[in-house]
Amino acid sequence: MRASKALLWTLSLALVSAAGCGTRAPGANPAATATATPPVAASAEAGAEAVETSYERVIRKVLPSIVQITTGEGLGSGVIYDSAGHIVTNAHVVGTATTFEVTPATGGPARKATLVSAFPAGDLAVIKVDDPSGLVPATFGDSAKLQEGQIVLAMGNPLGLTGSVTQGIVSARGRTVGGQDQGGQAGAVIADAIQTSAAINPGNSGGGLVDLDAHVVGIPTLAASDPEIGGTAPGIGFAIPSNTVTDIAGQIIKNGRVLNSHRAALGVQVGTAAGRDGRPIGAQIGAVQPGGGAEKAGIKPGDVIVSVNGTATPTASALSSVLAELKPGDQCKVELLEPEGGTRTVTVTLGELPA
Repeated sequence: MRASKALLWTLSLALVSAAGCGTRAPGANPAATATATPPVAASAEAGAEAVETSYERVIRKVLPSIVQITTGEGLGSGVIYDSAGHIVTNAHVVGTATTFEVTPATGGPARKATLVSAFPAGDLAVIKVDDPSGLVPATFGDSAKLQEGQIVLAMGNPLGLTGSVTQGIVSARGRTVGGQDQGGQAGAVIADAIQTSAAINPGNSGGGLVDLDAHVVGIPTLAASDPEIGGTAPGIGFAIPSNTVTDIAGQIIKNGRVLNSHRAALGVQVGTAAGRDGRPIGAQIGAVQPGGGAEKAGIKPGDVIVSVNGTATPTASALSSVLAELKPGDQCKVELLEPEGGTRTVTVTLGELPA
């Protein structure tokens, strides 16, 4: 993404080593005592060296697969997906651009690249370099196997500092998170996101979240922010899980676009509606897809969705976040505020979000 909009996360991870202590039975002969224990300092040093060695091995293997992506408007990061030169990144990194310069994080000349396709609703995109010779594809892991507390490294190009690496842990799994509304329209929503404490800064978007087996398990995408006080929340960032990345990227590479989003949709276009005090009150219907679930349920342009299954939807992004936790074919209760001021609740059978 653009350096001015990218994610921000912070972390300090403490590694604690414990050493056992030998004791002597009361009254025992000091001359016949037991074995000496290794010094605590030596044990801690050996543990630290082992951790450092593990980090160094992972960085040597994966960092050559991380690239910096430059557009006319900013820069971000990407991960080399295959030997044909496909690179996966965030949709907000590519923005409206169709041509790019790609530079390996470990150095080397810039290469020209072009857009294959983007999936803005899931904030993923694939670009392809003209000359893939010498590029090193990353190995993608199974994000379903991640566990809370597992150590991960974030690799990317924060603030244009090429090839930076930070470390943290998997803080939580299965989050549903969304970007802020853009001009009243819903931002991207990430389902099943990985929450991590690894430090991520502007320019890291689209890089790699990597486990200690040197597998890319996620693509860093969003940072938590507090709308009440402004700014980001240190130590809370989110990544798209690798299983989602490989599914969407694979479809784009094979078909030129996403054919199966696996995401539920009402079949409407919405924007955030504001009340008389200027505060958001719901997701207002701008258009209804012919033949979609919303049209069949009697939803019309001008209606405002205020809740789905009892969960409030004060903004377009809030509606997208609720829908991200549902599946195509599910039925849901949609509460509507009518243009005349009345309210009604309808049941909608959800369709699939188009690419």
